[in-house]
Amino acid sequence: MVPEKWTQKTLLDITKWSSGGTPSKNNPLFWGGDIPWISAISMRGHFFSDSALKVTELAASKTAKIAEKNNILLLVRGSMLWNKIPVGINTKKVSFNQDVKCITPNPKHIDNIYLLYWFISKENYLMGMVTGTGIGAGKLDTSDLQSMDILLPPLPEQKKIAQILSTWDKAITTTERLLANSQQQKKALMQQLLTGKKRLLDDNGVRFSGEWKIYHLSDLTKIVMGSSPKSAAYNEVGIGLPLLQGNADIKNRRSAPRIHTSEITRMCEVNDILLSVRAPVGTVALSNHHACIGRGIAAIRAKEDSNHNFIYQWLLWFEPRWISLSQGSTFESINSDDIKKLKIKSPKHEEQQKIAAVLSVADQEVDALTQKIDYLKQEKKALMQQLLTGKLRIINN
Repeated sequence: MVPEKWTQKTLLDITKWSSGGTPSKNNPLFWGGDIPWISAISMRGHFFSDSALKVTELAASKTAKIAEKNNILLLVRGSMLWNKIPVGINTKKVSFNQDVKCITPNPKHIDNIYLLYWFISKENYLMGMVTGTGIGAGKLDTSDLQSMDILLPPLPEQKKIAQILSTWDKAITTTERLLANSQQQKKALMQQLLTGKKRLLDDNGVRFSGEWKIYHLSDLTKIVMGSSPKSAAYNEVGIGLPLLQGNADIKNRRSAPRIHTSEITRMCEVNDILLSVRAPVGTVALSNHHACIGRGIAAIRAKEDSNHNFIYQWLLWFEPRWISLSQGSTFESINSDDIKKLKIKSPKHEEQQKIAAVLSVADQEVDALTQKIDYLKQEKKALMQQLLTGKLRIINN
């Protein structure tokens, strides 16, 4: 049902479409200019103004496809389409390649920001329209896109809807910046505290002193290497234990199992440290589950004379360095010896506790901001669905 004063059109009724292209790479006069050349790799976020590759004015006048400011750019071919639908507005004049469509809104019928949010709201539907090209990439058929129906409120209401959703996006962007700052501060703090460059105060207000000792990780922890059950034992009805197979079962530094297994091989306990031993190697998390662990995971638990949270923070700090230990041409991996013989420099137990406590507070701030971003995105998504269908109307002042 079309809301009062709204109209229903097809995309083709209210927009013009143009295809992109690639100027000859053999002509150096076409490349290295000031005009961004937009391709899938540069379509991040929803506003495009730059790219690694740029074309010249000569290319623009001869062979390049140009999109003037404030058009919609939509990726219609590429492997990225299997996971998301890159779409956005170019905020300056750009060129674009053959995998991208430029969609020019008719300003008499539709506001470009409103149209952008409409595309964003249709992402799941558009992903369902993606078909294969035969070489692993996906594609969206232009005629199918152009025939899609769109509900249009009067232009003043469109602009107000776009303004409201933009306000939510600004709140999300602001929080994301705060999160990035907190993560960077945590990273700097880890570098100082986990290398002994900065020493904290003990319970008496005296700064810790004394040399740190070098251990193997196996000296400080118990390490359990995972072993995968037979696939016939996998189930989705909760029989047996949750199965943690690898990175796919980790989310936001916590275990997030997808299936259960009735065959129990190796196990982890709640709060064990989880370490990914297959690509991408070195991802660190904490287990929220008593679970079975497959061969893509190792479970690590501090021994009595070591602080578990200190070990966890140290492994987080070390996480990017696992790549140097990776082996194998088919996939990256680390083995039991790599983990057990990993050298860790550690202070005495009391200082371990203090360091872990400080870094845990930093983690709490990061977690709070992450949760806030998730909340804002969910609320915006729900609001977008209400506003773009007319279920929630904007009252004119």
